[in-house]
Amino acid sequence: MSRSDAEQESESDAERAPSFEGVRWTSYSLEDFTDLYWDEIAPCLETEGIDPTSEKPTHQWFRDHDARAFLTALRRHHDRSFGEFWNEDLELGDNEEGYTWATSNDATIDALEQFLNRRKSRYSLASSSVDALRTRLNLYVHAYQEANGTDDLLTPIQRGRENPAYEAVDAVYAAFDWLNEGAEREYSAQTLQRVRRVVDAWYQHLVGRRVASMNPASGLYDEFKWEVEDSPTPSLSANHIRKLMQASGTTREELLVVALAGWGLRASEVAALHISQFQRDVHEDDVPFITFENRKNGPGEVSLLYGMDVLDSRIDELAEDDTWTGYLFPSSQGETPYVTRDTIRNWFQNLALEADLPKRIRGERPSPQLCRRFWYDTYTAVLEGVLEGVDEIAAEQGSSDPRVVMQNYLSDSRSRRVRREFMRDQLNAAFGERT
Repeated sequence: MSRSDAEQESESDAERAPSFEGVRWTSYSLEDFTDLYWDEIAPCLETEGIDPTSEKPTHQWFRDHDARAFLTALRRHHDRSFGEFWNEDLELGDNEEGYTWATSNDATIDALEQFLNRRKSRYSLASSSVDALRTRLNLYVHAYQEANGTDDLLTPIQRGRENPAYEAVDAVYAAFDWLNEGAEREYSAQTLQRVRRVVDAWYQHLVGRRVASMNPASGLYDEFKWEVEDSPTPSLSANHIRKLMQASGTTREELLVVALAGWGLRASEVAALHISQFQRDVHEDDVPFITFENRKNGPGEVSLLYGMDVLDSRIDELAEDDTWTGYLFPSSQGETPYVTRDTIRNWFQNLALEADLPKRIRGERPSPQLCRRFWYDTYTAVLEGVLEGVDEIAAEQGSSDPRVVMQNYLSDSRSRRVRREFMRDQLNAAFGERT
């Protein structure tokens, strides 16, 4: 007796998929989630040659196995990311043993590491980005100890504390005064701003986790006004983007501009784009996105708010070739099946000439980097617009900083939706109304 290969493959896929049939998520404790991991998810990982005790499955793995319900329920009913669940409940995480914090207070170290673990899992940050956050936090811990004579950062802000709130605030301000004026070396305004941001995020994380009763760093934005020089990298304008699109005579050139200015990709990422990276099967409230296995500074996903029609036209054109392997900028020469970063750069500069862009923009020749910078400058302006839009809510909540409203009063999904609406409007204005 024999069965077709398709039947065998179908049965094999079914065997590898976790089963949540009959699960009542609302009644499941964290212990129940732990049992479900070992009973349902771990066997599927082992079938694929993945060690369930040392290799943490990615969010993409849960998507591919139709198991996102596990992640959704974990966050909805227990406020746990999978990274936190992996570290704290399964106790499988690696707390970067060997790193030397500027404190010997175990509770403070645990709070710092848990924050970094959550940041890494929730935002899909690369290890290098997590290391940068750790370094900035440790600089603050060192400053706090130097300024206040203690390396215990948690006791002054814990719930049920007896000391007045202003003392905890004064201690934080003293740490930044030390960084600003008393440190043995001078730190740049950009470094101090980055330290301020991660410190504020850490305290806000502690408040959200009910470890702290207050965020003593919430007023730092108004207290310290470090002036950062304008970025040395100029940007193309919306008018430049329109000219590039008007000069584009092929789907390849159109997609080139969209990928750089509309998606914010690096030239090397554009060169290697493959059709398998594009995820279109998303929830009705979500948007399609591109996935990256490794991306400097994260995230691992980029939302597609604009240019799907250009993408589809490019795919239709390439699909006419039976030998097409799925790369959107294929190459028949070289060591890889796709073009190089230098080729992308040359294509872009030729298009810039056709579009009659200025030969120099603030001293820089038009390049993919300047085109990509348009996306970042636009996104920065969008964030400022969103913050202005929640000023009234901030006032009603008694907060002087609209960032607090973004963090506390808008859900993750609502915050993303607001940013996307603003960003889509800006991209449509630059490129013209498309889909």
